[in-house]
Amino acid sequence: MICQLPRGYFGYVVRVVGTTQLSHVRRRLQQSRPHKQSVSVVVRHYTALSHASHRSLLVGAGASTTPVRGVGLLVARVLRGALKLRYLLLGGTIAGGSALAKTYEEWKAALPDSKFLQDLLPSAEEVDKMRMKLLAFKDSIKDAVPDFQLDPRLRELGDARYGELVSWFNKRLDDAIRAAEEEKRDASQPIFTEGSLLHLSGTPDYRALPPAPTDLASDLKQHAISFTSGGGTDKEKAQVLHVKKSLIDMYSEVLDELCDYDTSYDTHDHLPRVVVVGDQSSGKTSVLEMIAQARIFPRGAGEMMTRAPVMVTLSEGPYHIAQFKDSSREFDLSKEAELSELRKEVELRMRNSVAGGRTVSHEIISMTVRGPGLQRMVLVDLPGIISTVTSDMAVDTREAITSISEQHMSNPNAIILCVQDGSVDAERSNVTQLAARMDPTGRRTIFVLTKVDLAEENLANPERIKKILAGRLFPMKALGYFAVVTGRGNKNETINDIRDYEEQFFKSSKLFRSGGVVSTHQCTTRNLSFAVSECFWKMVRDTVEQQADAFKATRFNLETEWKNNFPRLRELDRNELFEKCRGEILDEVVNLSLVSPKHWEEALSRKLWDKINTYVFENIYLPAAQSDNSGTFNTTADIKLKQWADQMLPKRCVEIGWETLQEEFKGLLDAAKKSRDHDNIFDNLKAAVMEEAIKRHEWEDKASDMLRVIQLNAFEDRSVPDKPQWDAACHFLEEALQEKIAANDAKLKEMLGPSSWDQWVYWCNPTEEQKKRSAVRMELEKLLQATFNHKNTLSYDELTTTRKNVQTLGYDVDNECIRETWHLVYRRHFMRKALARAYDSRKAFYAYHQGLESELGVDCNDVVLFWRIHQMVRVTANALRQQIMNREARRLEREIKEVLEEVGCDRDKKAELLVGRRVLLAEELKRVRQIQEKLEEFIQALNSEK
Repeated sequence: MICQLPRGYFGYVVRVVGTTQLSHVRRRLQQSRPHKQSVSVVVRHYTALSHASHRSLLVGAGASTTPVRGVGLLVARVLRGALKLRYLLLGGTIAGGSALAKTYEEWKAALPDSKFLQDLLPSAEEVDKMRMKLLAFKDSIKDAVPDFQLDPRLRELGDARYGELVSWFNKRLDDAIRAAEEEKRDASQPIFTEGSLLHLSGTPDYRALPPAPTDLASDLKQHAISFTSGGGTDKEKAQVLHVKKSLIDMYSEVLDELCDYDTSYDTHDHLPRVVVVGDQSSGKTSVLEMIAQARIFPRGAGEMMTRAPVMVTLSEGPYHIAQFKDSSREFDLSKEAELSELRKEVELRMRNSVAGGRTVSHEIISMTVRGPGLQRMVLVDLPGIISTVTSDMAVDTREAITSISEQHMSNPNAIILCVQDGSVDAERSNVTQLAARMDPTGRRTIFVLTKVDLAEENLANPERIKKILAGRLFPMKALGYFAVVTGRGNKNETINDIRDYEEQFFKSSKLFRSGGVVSTHQCTTRNLSFAVSECFWKMVRDTVEQQADAFKATRFNLETEWKNNFPRLRELDRNELFEKCRGEILDEVVNLSLVSPKHWEEALSRKLWDKINTYVFENIYLPAAQSDNSGTFNTTADIKLKQWADQMLPKRCVEIGWETLQEEFKGLLDAAKKSRDHDNIFDNLKAAVMEEAIKRHEWEDKASDMLRVIQLNAFEDRSVPDKPQWDAACHFLEEALQEKIAANDAKLKEMLGPSSWDQWVYWCNPTEEQKKRSAVRMELEKLLQATFNHKNTLSYDELTTTRKNVQTLGYDVDNECIRETWHLVYRRHFMRKALARAYDSRKAFYAYHQGLESELGVDCNDVVLFWRIHQMVRVTANALRQQIMNREARRLEREIKEVLEEVGCDRDKKAELLVGRRVLLAEELKRVRQIQEKLEEFIQALNSEK
């Protein structure tokens, strides 16, 4: 076996058997060794082992021990040595030579920069000569050792064993020959190099340059092949693969960061890209599809299909997929159904971009295409340049297309891929003049002649095509000139069909082969894609340092602004601010669970009474109090309470409980605002999250049914058990009456105007309406003084008397004015009487307990009614408190977390809720720092790669 020894010298170890073969191999290897390196041939003799093995083989087969056996053994040894030598030299020599040729340049670059080693190291030409000698040596060995036949005596081992030996030997020999032929074929394939792009005009001389990797991806593949062939240690292999892969990933990250940072793609943007321009129906979209290796664009017969710029970012990946920049869906380009859906989506986006009567749009449709073997670059497909505006187009379509093309082509780092239809006359071209105007020196223009198969069918003049591809016909200059074929006009053709047709055409074309019109390296979209990739990467290398310097200056300006405006704050972007706000909200949720049961019950009791006291007074207490005896009072109250508990009270209490929960949580948030660490930048976000969580929250339905049962039970009990509860009921009634009296007096004062004291002290005068109502109040109070236990309504005679008495005072009033004033005056009179009875009832518990109210003339019905209502409020507050602490608070916490998760995933929502110069400055500063760091890391990797 031939293997490569450690770097620094060349050596081969050959295991052979026999002195004759040893001398022959040593002589041939010394003749073909590279330069002056020593060739060590280590011959290991296994004579004893070989004798023993052959002896056992022949004896086991029944061979005789006569002198003939010695001759047979000698023949077997020679045969074995020749067979092994042929196999080893055919397989190992070719494999070692191939590995040597492929890894030599990397091996040489890895050596220290020492001048004294230059004389010792062989040149590339000498390595090629050595490789050719090895191949010639292989051919000589193949001719010198014709088809060998195994010793027939080995059949004595058995037909099965003999057949296995023959099959094994033939297979290994065929593999070695096939590998040699593939190496020859790979070595003859033309590869586009960067040096070929240095010509501004004329046919590029590709053959004058050594083969080079087409881009970083192919460079990585070349290294992988070299190391697989036997060059380098495992550690070195892993290190090189890591560097190459990281370099591709780093550039991909830089490109994505820059695209996200500036998505406008205006002329001031310095990102390198390939701008595909051409006349309408010139085949520019097909060229782009061939580079992307997928039919991703809609097609039409003679109709303008590209109505908006389409930016396609190509990158390597394990699967061939496409994805729009603003969508998460991935289209599998290996499936025709998804390819069709992708084309429909592109067409739909184009039509949506030209709404409002326009024919073309400046709006860019961005998509990413990943796949194995794709070149890493950015291409922009522009609408085709037209000569005539048809009736179904907007009148300014031609100018709009020219404006779009100029905008993208004017970018100093844009590579112009100028596509010209080869099947039409050159004088009809519009795009070449535009390219010449935008890039007069041709330093970033690549010319592509499409549809050359149609040109051959039309018997085009070979000299004219030769002038086009030599850069002598059109008034423009370019880095390189290419001829391609992008199909036969059948929209059902696949990329593989088009590629096969293109290769077959250029192989059989008389115009491009026999006529010698163009070099082979100027043909096929494969060479074109290599050229575009090389130019793109060269542009990246030339501009990445400028980008880094620009972002470094931008970073300094932003950091200076931050230090001057926000000196004591950390630079938090929206995501970091959101996470901080999320923590504060969740902390408040935790604090909500720490609220004591006593606080909950007090808050719920207060809220319940605030919401139901009006209904209690207006619909239950006042109607029941109009009765003349206690039986009627209690009957009316029982009926009203039962109807209330059956119909609306439970649901209303659930609403009150939910409102209380909201208020308590908002109270915690408001309390947090008063702390020293409060940041008002979170106020909008907290309010929005709270509002959305409250909107989603729904109280459990069974809660109202549970409340209905306990409330009915509370209303059914009319027996006050002890003196403390009696005193509590009296106090509850007194407070309720005092609140109502105060509210009623406020309304009455507003109706009657300022009092005499206010008029003298504050210089306030009542209006005429207020004077009328004051006169009515005086007459109504006289009526109440005359009839202390008056009903809550006025009779017709009382209305008439009051109106006439007011008229004697000079005021003309109607019955409606009297009734409105009477409502407030009587209510105050009634509640004052009820308050007096409440005071008297404080000491009436003994009479109530003994049933002596009527005998002692004490009316305790008001106290008992409000004790029942107070009990209902107490048990309802307790039930709601348990529901909140055990169920609703936890459900609200889950809903708040769900809202936070949704907002955290919604970039637009965060941008809407977290606003201000502080946020924008932190966002921009973080992005600029991130981009600058990635650029510097990428530049360092590029420099180390050089």
